[in-house]
Amino acid sequence: MTISFTYWDDCVDLEDLEAMWEVPEVSEEWLKAGEVKGHKIHLSRDPDGQPYLTQTEMRAVADIVIGRHFHSQIDPSMVCAIAELESDRQLLVMQSDNKSKEPKLGLMQLSPKTVEQLMRLTAAYSESGYVQYGEGNTDFLFKPFANVYFGAAYIKWLSTFDNKQRNEEFIVRAYKGGTKKATQKSTLRYWKGYLSVKESFPSRKSAHDDYHAPSNRRESSSEKPTDASDDTYWDSRASPEDMADMWNHPQVQKEWNKSKERQGKVRFNQDENGEPYLSWVELKAVADIVLYKHLLTKKIKSTVLCAISEVVSNRLVNGVGERPGIMGIDYATAYWIYLELGYRAYKLESVDDLKCPFVSMYFGAAYVAWLSEYEGRERAPDFVAQAYFVGPKKVNPQDTSTLWLKFVEALSKYEETKRNRDSCSIM
Repeated sequence: MTISFTYWDDCVDLEDLEAMWEVPEVSEEWLKAGEVKGHKIHLSRDPDGQPYLTQTEMRAVADIVIGRHFHSQIDPSMVCAIAELESDRQLLVMQSDNKSKEPKLGLMQLSPKTVEQLMRLTAAYSESGYVQYGEGNTDFLFKPFANVYFGAAYIKWLSTFDNKQRNEEFIVRAYKGGTKKATQKSTLRYWKGYLSVKESFPSRKSAHDDYHAPSNRRESSSEKPTDASDDTYWDSRASPEDMADMWNHPQVQKEWNKSKERQGKVRFNQDENGEPYLSWVELKAVADIVLYKHLLTKKIKSTVLCAISEVVSNRLVNGVGERPGIMGIDYATAYWIYLELGYRAYKLESVDDLKCPFVSMYFGAAYVAWLSEYEGRERAPDFVAQAYFVGPKKVNPQDTSTLWLKFVEALSKYEETKRNRDSCSIM
């Protein structure tokens, strides 16, 4: 498959993009992500680099399509839940049916054959401008509005299959396995999964409320500092609560007292270029505190996080190059973790937030946690470390690159230095 989208503008018509901007939840989400109306809008990408729709965007597309073309006769929540199950809201998913080998494409996982039948069977669908895409090339099915339109059209057709009014269970199970399997055991699991997803998928209003609500992970007490622009002091880059935790850390307290720091005005170390950085003791303390307060149930060692920081940032507060912060996690990945995985102990509104040590460590640790269970199975420590540097799709078990060798060296130093306080196990 050669088709690729970078921006919303690549895969929607101008009318559809304008309709998205008119949805308050979408415009607010886009503006918070740094998008600007009148400029190209970036598609969200998961850590594998695959473009996907956020839950807010998915709901908006469903609402717009159904309101515009189906007179609100279809439940948008049904469309959203099916898209969640079929594609995990990824735009460019293409899977083949085990028996027919025919590919299924896009958000709603539609086969070209099904779409062709919908075009022929129901003249009413011709009112849609999306029908024009159906001549010859099937790439149009990767476009979100077109794909959701034909997915909704299929749902509508199933709702009156064989001239009978069908219930929700029949429609959903038939969507998965065809009308003949709608009452068979083979589609029962899909139906149960659908009910679970539909219940958890936020409605348009609740998605908006949830996005702004304080997290149950104590976001209210761990907010980012009000000013993250000062390169001189810790206190400008950490909340009062996090600073209190640092002062209560025995090794940090000893180090800061020795350098005659005082509470409320703790200076960063600076290298020969005047760049602020964390000492080994400070970095280890930040990792310890973040893991204890927010990821206690995850099997992650603070020494691993410290070794990653050594490799990607040299412990520099602002990061190196395009990798911001001490953990070098890019904003797009951190925002995906924040919005989609629900890690919200710290607010994330701009890339500058990642230049706060605790914020960067938190999202870096959350990424490590996700990588350690990548694709639903427990991953080996070497996979997790390599995946952090190059992405999970590019991991090479035989890797002897500079990054990997630097990580191994840094890890051994941290484990040796902290042997009396930490396990030597990687994870």
